[in-house]
Amino acid sequence: MLALAGRLREFGHTAVLCAPPDFAGRASALGVEYVPVGPTLRSTARPGAEPTPEQRRLLVEGTVAAQFEAVGAATGCDVVVGGGGLAIAARSIAESLAVPYVYVAFAPMTLPSPQHAPPVFGDAVGDGDNATAWERDRAMWNGVWRAPLNAARARRGLGEVDDVRDHLFTDHPWLAADPVLAPWPGGPDLTVFQPGAWLVDDTRPLDPGLEAFLDAGDPPVYLGFGSARAPEGLAREAIQAARALGRRVIVSRGWADLSPLDDQPDCLSIGEVSHQALLPRVAAVIQHGGAGTTTAAARAGVPQVVVPQMFDQFYYARRVRELDLGETAARVSELGTALARALTPATAATARAVGPRIGTDGADVAIARLLGTPKTVRADTRNSS
Repeated sequence: MLALAGRLREFGHTAVLCAPPDFAGRASALGVEYVPVGPTLRSTARPGAEPTPEQRRLLVEGTVAAQFEAVGAATGCDVVVGGGGLAIAARSIAESLAVPYVYVAFAPMTLPSPQHAPPVFGDAVGDGDNATAWERDRAMWNGVWRAPLNAARARRGLGEVDDVRDHLFTDHPWLAADPVLAPWPGGPDLTVFQPGAWLVDDTRPLDPGLEAFLDAGDPPVYLGFGSARAPEGLAREAIQAARALGRRVIVSRGWADLSPLDDQPDCLSIGEVSHQALLPRVAAVIQHGGAGTTTAAARAGVPQVVVPQMFDQFYYARRVRELDLGETAARVSELGTALARALTPATAATARAVGPRIGTDGADVAIARLLGTPKTVRADTRNSS
């Protein structure tokens, strides 16, 4: 979403990004108008005791309420774009303002299709056929969201929603994922438009200390888990695996606050960094399987080791292995073997070959469809938010 908003701004449009407070810094850096909605993702992702039913209810109702409260950000806009599985009120806001609505998914397996099962949380494996699994998924959406969504809609004079998932996704969703890395497998109930992945053109330079580290030896291994929660012992196992193969390591702290094992000069700890600038200069990437990081590593043409934790991360881990772009590690104890396989010349060659096939114009293609204009949108076209 940030990439789409940034490109709209570059083309001379007004784009307002409504997202959790965690994204304020990146939105500001891109000059994107930003409205914080709900609690920080970092606070909701903290490990701890399982929430009680009452806590779950309050979280769900609070999520819906916070999104409806952001309706002012959409006032005067030409279209509302809702992305991911938690933009529960996005279509209702568009409906109340009588403007078009577009739903965007970022991984194929989040959209119903007989070709795959719905996503799961954790490492759970669904049982039964795909059709049965999708019906359970529908029931889950309705059980969690239907009552609070309809209560909020009723307060605004909107009619009831019977099927929350179908209401949110529509029958013509968009899929902002690269068709090489994450193709839509097809399905009878949806007409899916796949413009490609939405990538931020991150031109930030690398820190001088990082540049010096890169120049001081062979390409290192990059370890980064972004905003994901890391399994216990991840940094230790990753660093030991890299050292056993004679590789240096760059450790990105991220939300998991990963850190080197010691103060040896073969490891460097860094904060937020431009993947666009860094990843083409590393030997391999160890990461969680998020759509953004997986696409960035594939685009950079470097092998990956994916340690998936939840949701679409298992899908992207499988795709990395199917395309021979790297390996997966179900447990951190498997990192040594997985990294050794990922660093083989054959896998490295495949990753290099696939890199140029990863598209970089997905946001531009989406904007052309969104505004009904040619792909080369000009700054004097009408505003959109």
